Amino acid sequence: MEVILLQDVQNLGFADDLVKVKDGYGRNYLIPQGYAVLATESKKKMLAETLKQRAFKAEKIKKEAEFMAGKIDGLTLKILTKASEKGTIFGSVNNIVVANALKEQHGIEIDRKKIYLKDDHIKELGNYTAQVQLHKEFKVTVNLEVVAEE
Repeated sequence: MEVILLQDVQNLGFADDLVKVKDGYGRNYLIPQGYAVLATESKKKMLAETLKQRAFKAEKIKKEAEFMAGKIDGLTLKILTKASEKGTIFGSVNNIVVANALKEQHGIEIDRKKIYLKDDHIKELGNYTAQVQLHKEFKVTVNLEVVAEE
């Protein structure tokens, strides 16, 4: 019996896989539990179309991420902050501040959750780098120049 998995099943396959199983396993366990549906010709055609559309969307997202990576890679952001005479910042610079600086200085809007600082936040003036994870294949570096407000 051929079934299409609706979700990942350990030691069998992943969601949207077409797998062959014994009749009893499919009829008595996979289908009643909602893990799979019977693979009829119409279901197979629907699966093929779904996979085709998903691949198209994934390719579009990947191209957008590649374009953004080209715009962002190597940018230098100047972050103004209040600091003491010793160079210690009042508060800290975190990924939210970096995301806001990207938007204000270059008009690029990036989700703050995709920005990673080495120590999660910066407490002193100086030059730093931040990693921006745009896609699972594209990670770019942004230079940060943290300076005191005057």
